[in-house]
Order: sequence, then C-alpha cells, then structure tokens
Amino acid sequence: MSASNDPTPASAAPAGLSSAEAAARQARYGPNALAEVREAAWRRLARFFWGPIPWMIEAAALLSLLVRHWADFGIILAMLLLNAGVGFWQEFKADNAITALKRRLALNARVLRDGRWQELPAAALVPGDVVLVKLGNIVPADLRLVAGDYLSVDQSALTGESLPVDRKRGDTVYSGAVVKLGEMTGEVTATGMDTYFGKTAQLVQSAHGVSHFQRAVLKIGNFLIVTTLVLVALILALAALRREPLLETLQFALILTVAAIPVALPAVLSVTMAVGAEKLARMKAIVSRLVSIEELAGLDLLCSDKTGTLTKNELTLGKPVCLGGASGQDVLVAAALASRRDDGDAIDAAVLGGLPSGAGLEAYAVRGFTPFDPVRKRTEAEVEGPAGAPSFKVSKGAPQVIAALAAGDAAAVAALGTAVEGFAQQGYRALAVARTDAAGRWRLLGLLPLFDPLRDDSAATVASLRAMGVGLKMVTGDHLAIARRTAGELALGTDILPAAEIADAARDPAGDARLATADGFAEVLPEHKFALVERLQAQGRIVGMTGDGVNDAPAIKQADVGIAVSGATDAARAAADLVLTAPGLSVIASAIEESRRIFERMIGYATFRIAETVRVLLFMTLSIAVFRVYPVTAVMIVLLALLNDFPIMTIAYDNAPVAAGPVRWDMRRVLTLSTVLGVTGVAASFMLFWIARDRFHLPPAQVQSMVFLKLLVAGHLTIYLTRGAGPAWQRPWPSWTLFLTCEATQVIGTTAVLAGWFVAPLDWRYVLFVWLYSLAWFVVNGAVKALTVRWMLRGADGGAAALSATPAPSR
Repeated sequence: MSASNDPTPASAAPAGLSSAEAAARQARYGPNALAEVREAAWRRLARFFWGPIPWMIEAAALLSLLVRHWADFGIILAMLLLNAGVGFWQEFKADNAITALKRRLALNARVLRDGRWQELPAAALVPGDVVLVKLGNIVPADLRLVAGDYLSVDQSALTGESLPVDRKRGDTVYSGAVVKLGEMTGEVTATGMDTYFGKTAQLVQSAHGVSHFQRAVLKIGNFLIVTTLVLVALILALAALRREPLLETLQFALILTVAAIPVALPAVLSVTMAVGAEKLARMKAIVSRLVSIEELAGLDLLCSDKTGTLTKNELTLGKPVCLGGASGQDVLVAAALASRRDDGDAIDAAVLGGLPSGAGLEAYAVRGFTPFDPVRKRTEAEVEGPAGAPSFKVSKGAPQVIAALAAGDAAAVAALGTAVEGFAQQGYRALAVARTDAAGRWRLLGLLPLFDPLRDDSAATVASLRAMGVGLKMVTGDHLAIARRTAGELALGTDILPAAEIADAARDPAGDARLATADGFAEVLPEHKFALVERLQAQGRIVGMTGDGVNDAPAIKQADVGIAVSGATDAARAAADLVLTAPGLSVIASAIEESRRIFERMIGYATFRIAETVRVLLFMTLSIAVFRVYPVTAVMIVLLALLNDFPIMTIAYDNAPVAAGPVRWDMRRVLTLSTVLGVTGVAASFMLFWIARDRFHLPPAQVQSMVFLKLLVAGHLTIYLTRGAGPAWQRPWPSWTLFLTCEATQVIGTTAVLAGWFVAPLDWRYVLFVWLYSLAWFVVNGAVKALTVRWMLRGADGGAAALSATPAPSR
C-alpha cells in the first residue's frame, strides 16, 4: 500500500465512526461549538429606549404631555418608536449579514467517517471521531493523539505558553491550538463547551484597538453633541433671563437637541459596513473584521506572495535531469514514493501526474512518511521494496537541503548546483530527489524541473493596482533568478533583493531606503516577511500582506490589512482581515475599489450630517438670541428630524465615486467644508425668513411653515452636494434608492405644508416659491463648495482630486 493514498498506516489509528453513530453522538453531546449567548429580541429592542438620546426624546414627550401639546406628544412618540424600530431592524440585518459571513469562514476538519477520509465542518465532530491535523490547521476539538510521529502546536492563547510545544502519541492537544509542525491523527475526546477552550472561555481571537474609521466617527459624534449642548444651553440661559415659560422652553430645547444630535449615526455605520461587507463577499472577498474595510481604502502598498497568487500554482513537470547514473524512471519513481496523493499539495500532484503509466509504483509499500514543513523543506518516506527486497528511504525537496543529505557525493552535488542555476535562469523551480543505498547512505538521483505559469490576469491586475495608487512588492521563497524572471514578466521591475537585506535594513538606514524602492524579495523565510511589514510600516506605509500558510500568519496579523488568499490554511485565515475565496489578485483590486466607495459614502454622510446640524441649530439659536423669535415650532423640528432620517439610511446603497488613490480621514477638510455649507444655509434661511415676514407680510405661523419647508427641501438637496468633491451633476449619479427616498420625503413634507398637517397651511404659490428659492441656493451652495474645495486643495498634488482621495498620511 502506498502512503500517497492514506494519511496514516491503517493499523496505527482507530477505524473511526459511522455516520449513524456520529449522528447519535451529536444528538447526545450537541454541536462542536461554543454556546453563544444571544440576547432575546425584546431585550435588544428595549435597549433602543434606554440611553442618553432616547432619554431626551422621552423627556420631550413627557414635557409635551405635561403642557398638553397633544400634536407634539404624538409626533415625538412616533419619532421615538420609529428610531427604535429602524435601529433594531438595521442592527438585526447587520448582525445577520455578519453571522452569514462568519459562517463561510467556519473551520473544516479531515475526519475518518464510514471508513474513508472526508472534509466535514468542525461543528459536526463528536467524541470518538478520528481526525487528521497537520501544518497550518487549527485543532478543531480536544484530541488524544493516536498515530503519527510528532506534532508541534502553538497553544499560547489557551495556556499562556509563549513557545510552541511538542506532542507525541498519547498526548492531548486542545481545541483552538495552531499546528506549527508535523502531522498526526487524533481521537476526539471533548467537543464544544466541554473542551479546554470552552471551559476556560479564553477565546482565540485577535485583539484590535479602535480603528481610524471608528475614531473619526467618534470625533464627528462628539463634535455634534458638544456643539448642540453649548448652543442649547445658550437658549435656556436666554429664556431664563427673559422669564419665558420654563416648561415650554425646556421642551423646545430638548426637541432641538434630539434633532441635532446624530441619532442615526450608529445605524448608518452598521448598515454601510454590513452592506459593503456583503458586496465584497459576492466579489469572493470575505471581511472578517468590518472596520478593516476602512484600512483597505487607505492601502498604499501590497506585499504579495508569488506562488498561487501571481502564478496559477499549477506546476508543470519538465524532463528529469539524472545524476549519479540514475535513469529518468528512477528519479520519477523515487519522487512519487516521497509524495502523497490526498494532501492537495501542488508539487506532489505535479510529480504524481507526471509519472508514466506502468511505472510499477504499486509494487512498493510505504511504511512511514514525514510530510514537508517550512523548516525541513523536504518530504521523506520509508519504503519496503518489491518481493522482500530491503527497505530504503527516499526524499524530495529543496535542492540545497537534499544536497546537504548527500554531501558525501561531491561530484553529484556540484552537478546539482550547476543544473539548479540553469533552471532558475529559465524561470524553473527545481526539486531534488535522493535515495538511500544498501549501506543507508543518501545518494542524489536527479532534479525535477517545475514551472508555475503566471495567472492570466496577473499582469493586468498589477497594472490596475498601480493605477489605483497601490504599490506592489513580490515576496517569495523562490530563488532570486526565478523571482526576477517572474517580476519581469509582470512588468513589476527586476530590482529583487535577497531576503538577507531585510534583516540588515533595521541596522542600516541606507538599507531601509532600499526596501522602499525594491520591486520584490526572494528566498524569504517567515521571519523575513514579518520584519519587512514592520520596516515598511515604520516608513509610514499602509501595508497589506497576502499569504496562505501558517508561516505567513505572523506577517498577515502584523499588516494593516492581512489577506489570506484562496486555499489558505486555517491559521492564515484566522490571522487575516480579508479572506479571499477566489484565486489571484484581481479580487483584491475589486475589494479596494469597493472599500473606497464605502469610504466615500461615509465621507458624504459625515459632511452632510455636520452641515445639517450647523444649518438648523445655528439658525435656531441666532433667531432666538438676536431676534427673539422661534422660526419653527417644536413639531416642525421633530418632523424635520424624521424626514431626514430616511434618506440618511439609504446612503449605504448610494453609487459612489472611486478615489484615484488611497484615502484617509481628514477631519479638518470634512469639518471645514461642512461648516461652510452649514453657515451658507443659515444665511439662506435668514433671507427667506425676512422675505416671508417683511415682504410677503405673512402671519407668524405661515412664516414658520415656509421656513420649515425650506429647511426640508434645501437639506435634502445638500445630500446631493456632499456625495463627492465635484459638482452635484458629476457622475456617478445618485442611486435610485437614495434619489427616490430623498424625493419621496420632500413630497411628504411639501404635502404636509399644502394640506396643513401639523403646520399652518400655505398657498401653492408660496410653496412653489420656496422650491425655486431652495433650488437657486442649491446652485449657489454648489459654487461655494467648489471654491472651498479648491481653496483646501490649493498647492496639493492632484489639485482637483476628490476631497478624501489625498495620499494617506504617515503613521
């Protein structure tokens, strides 16, 4: 029996369970998952009625009840219920979306069921199952190791041990531990909450601080809240000095506070991120940490693996080079014996696929097998020859490692070096093969040239990333000559450095500069990748790192955006912010584009929300403080807040421009532009107030109706202004969802004014005047915005670039 078809000798492990027995045990023990405490729906809904903002709304409703303003009370109560309902529904949708995405990242396990090895969800494991764990796997349950040579596992997140620990047959490995070296078979002893992982509740998860995005949103919220409270305090102080009715003034102040403070901010954040994550998932890029979308939008440098990412990882076997008198058949048979068919390894598949029919492999029996790992860099098999012939060993792997095994065969080693260099110049990867002789000494048999062709879309994707302002450095463990040939074919440039220069860079400033200008790095080990990310981050770059193996996990976790490519190990996926489910880099280019759209939506929302607060709150405060008039009623403020919430929610579905380069939050620009638009809106509101009162000589109630309609129509038009840095008519056009919602709420507000719902009715001619007046100021505001953007970008690179599309600042 060949080991290429079975992970462990049949006699070394239990036979496993049948499907029927496993089903019975799962009914008894439950799924292999940690019990998730989910809050009851009614409790989650109740949370929306508890907190500073709901308290203010409830207090305003209570004061309206006390002063018997029934219309105010009814509308404020409706606002409270609507805010709670919308917030609950959006959070519910966002939670479901995130849960669905996480389900796609659920671990699988290789399990012996019904007498054959199968890939099953880790949640389906039950005590007694037989499981294979190997390099890069996360241990899916508590296991007692029963077969295999050795295992090295990192269980620091569970036990606090800082170094990987070695385990052998009879030892226990815990659920959640990461396999660093080796391969063994284990029997499940505990699942779910009964595991060490479950009992201690020390969950293996990355601890991340507050992202740039979250800090920006907090700054926006704090700015609006502080501004609101200061101006409302001024209104209350003036009312007290003027001896105005306390209850009515307090009610008005509370309502004004509710309208100005960003009640919808958390919902808009959740919906925008969740909608974006769902769209990225459809692009085959699963976001494991929602806030990483913002980091992806600011990415300016991507360090990419070569094999399987830039290339197809579909190795083609060339003609063997024979050494030491061996034949091509000898080389191929020995290499095939040192391979395993069921591992999914690309090199093994190429070797076994290149073996000619009738090679006689079935005459050999593999009695022991040591799989490849990044430290040994070779496989080894102990083989029993045909018809009782003496056993021998075969090995295949990196040429320098195999050459070290056969160091006594000096002539063959010299020939090996020459052949490897020749293959490298042609872009081939060479695999050396050796076998022990009758005396147990290793002898070189030959070399197998392997060629991994470029992916069809790699060159176009590299060009696309560069056009988006994202630099790309190739990082590979391959020979320097192979790396240079591949980089040249991709038009990356051929300035490829050996990995040793990465370590030297920390000690040499000139070497550090070389890292910044290099096109890639060759002969790289895991510690080099980690150091490279650190050095590039120290230079102020926002770095992405792709990888697929457990050896890539430290660098993936250190990167600003860690990316696990298609087919990555569990450990790499667990460390990553973004998990690709389709091969190649084109997915990353699409993900960057979408993340920049999401970022633009949030910039637009932030600018609009600040401008709206300044426009309404400053106008109200100045009207009361200077002119001693209330330009709108409390009911109008509540209606305005309600009608504003709906289009704000649809910003998450808006069409958004894609910035030409990496984007970062620039709060100075956001606050400047939004404040300018807000102050311009205040001027327009005062002018309309003067026209209605002193030119049209309308009664106070109808003046308030005109001002209310102007605040509504002009406010919704401001959404179109803040969608990007260019003119409002610049493409992409607003999405139908945003446009129809904006116009529907404007129609509702206009109908309320015409019909006299909760406000004094207006003649249609005054309503038409307000619309024309608002549209005229929309043009004026557009010109003011253009001048402000031009002033802010004066002297900056790209002068007319999008407001948020400036190069990411140094970290």
